[in-house]
Amino acid sequence: MRRLLTGLGAFFGSWLGWWLGAKMGGLTAAFLVSIVGAGIGVYLGWRLFQEFLA
Repeated sequence: MRRLLTGLGAFFGSWLGWWLGAKMGGLTAAFLVSIVGAGIGVYLGWRLFQEFLA
């Protein structure tokens, strides 16, 4: 379950980061903000698991 939540967090964080980055300035910005969003998503998915399922 932990892997599922961190994977989903990475997916949605990356997607949101790509969308925001594309609005800001183009392909490079979208890629960089996507990486940051994926990291934040992994962290939030892990925290969600720790708080409610562990």
